[in-house]
Amino acid sequence: MLVTLIKERTVDGMAVSLTVGQSYEVLGIEADDYRVLTDPGTACCPNDPVLYPPDCFRIVDPTEPPFWVTEYGEDGECYSYPERWSRAGFFEDFHDGVEAIRSQFWADLRSLYPRTWQERCADSKEAPGKAP
Repeated sequence: MLVTLIKERTVDGMAVSLTVGQSYEVLGIEADDYRVLTDPGTACCPNDPVLYPPDCFRIVDPTEPPFWVTEYGEDGECYSYPERWSRAGFFEDFHDGVEAIRSQFWADLRSLYPRTWQERCADSKEAPGKAP
């Protein structure tokens, strides 16, 4: 799934750490929000997998990857991720710095999302967000 950012701020005024007009690969959907990597030049948390509301984007290609596992919450909200990222707490552990989860994320990103990997990580000796 490919989207282009069309707004610099969310409805509640939160700044978006992405570039208007830039296209981004959606890595997953959580409670209807899109998870994408922040821009590499972002001052706080570059290349971080963050959730953004879908109204900040225009959909360029709505095709969801065949490896996404999709579930719906009690209120009909969508959750779609690669199976290993679907477990409750996966991204909380990622943001808490759990090294096994961070390593798994970057390995999965490389194999499942080659477009994003090439754009963000191919020239780097270390995965973004990993301590040198």
